[in-house]
Amino acid sequence: MSLKPHENTAHVPAQRSAQPTSFPDFVAGSPTAGKILAVLRIVTGFVFLWAFLDKLFGLGYATPAKGAWISGGSPTKGFLSSVHIGPFESMFHAWAGTWWADTLFMLGLAGVGIAVIAGVGLRLGAIAGSLMMLMMWSAEWPFAQSMSTGEATHSSNPIIDYHIIYALILIVVAAAAGGNTWGLGRRWADLTGDRKWLR
Repeated sequence: MSLKPHENTAHVPAQRSAQPTSFPDFVAGSPTAGKILAVLRIVTGFVFLWAFLDKLFGLGYATPAKGAWISGGSPTKGFLSSVHIGPFESMFHAWAGTWWADTLFMLGLAGVGIAVIAGVGLRLGAIAGSLMMLMMWSAEWPFAQSMSTGEATHSSNPIIDYHIIYALILIVVAAAAGGNTWGLGRRWADLTGDRKWLR
């Protein structure tokens, strides 16, 4: 039954169009989600920062003291020269131990680690970190079951490994403005203004 123009329509609820909630708005509206993302952000950033510190000073974990970068060691030579798999094997061998590969690798580890822990420049950090992870993934080439030396690769998954997981975490943290909780994301956003690519 249709309402006539003179009838009171105050009791009829207005229909609101459903507005999709963006990922950052969802995280901002949920304190628990923001804190979980902050923890994930900080521990992931520490993975990168620790790798940088260990290779810089030779802390005796993955890098012995004699292999420290400050003592003349190379952060890339050991890993890249031991690549015996995949279509980029010769390319990685050529890069191993070069000054520019060492410098870019160390700057990438430090830059991504500091940015992600602090919660600033997450978009650039996600791009840089994902490229690093993709390069390392291609160096290990999990598709193959055997290396060029004939030894088994012992690959546990032909597609997804921890490099892909780290890259996805960086992308999610950046997409969700994960630096706003327990980080400097909001202050950084004020400083960068409309230059959203810097956030």
